[in-house]
Amino acid sequence: MEYVITPQAPVAVPVAGTDQFFPVRRVYCVGRNYVEHAKEMGHSGREAPFFFMKPNDALLVVPAGATGEMAYPGMTSDLHHEIELVVAIGKGGRDIAAADAGAHIWGYAVGLDMTRRDLQGESKKLGRPWDTGKGFDQSAPIAPLHPVSETGLIDKGNIRLNVNGAPRQNSDIGKLIWNVAETIEHLSRYFELQPGDLIFTGTPEGVAAVQKGDLLEGAVEGLTELRVKVV
Repeated sequence: MEYVITPQAPVAVPVAGTDQFFPVRRVYCVGRNYVEHAKEMGHSGREAPFFFMKPNDALLVVPAGATGEMAYPGMTSDLHHEIELVVAIGKGGRDIAAADAGAHIWGYAVGLDMTRRDLQGESKKLGRPWDTGKGFDQSAPIAPLHPVSETGLIDKGNIRLNVNGAPRQNSDIGKLIWNVAETIEHLSRYFELQPGDLIFTGTPEGVAAVQKGDLLEGAVEGLTELRVKVV
């Protein structure tokens, strides 16, 4: 096949402890999926899950032991951090039952859903899409993936984020409003999931603004830590 311009290199996330990479197709995100975070954003209750997307080239891939550098984006003065458990899909399907969802998971990673909160808030008021607030360049830092064959299915465990060494977010995966299996069930009703898809599963309470020079250190129990500096 002859292309009229040079294609972009595939987007891929390293697999922890190996020389292998996981090719990324789509990046789905779940909104307001922890009770306390929903409350701090002005909502309450177990509302039906809703989803938005980031382009796969919004990923900022950070190798194990490294500190990624994220450029403070333009058009905002209110950049927020959101630490998340990321699920990688290894087997596709649609209308997947929650009871069967585990068979579709390839692995897990630690990720950040960086958000231009002022732009997101403006979009909400105007009833417009969230793309400018959520889908900008480098808005999805991610650490290496761990295969589920090594971790087992993750349905509990500490999730936390420190900024400049000080705790900001601290919760447990078990406090997800819609757990990973239920999230896959709902998402697969809207989209046919494919191998290579990533799902950012939601963030706990404690989201707040970051500034240039801040060091973000995110962790999920049992997974490679994610370190990102805002520059």
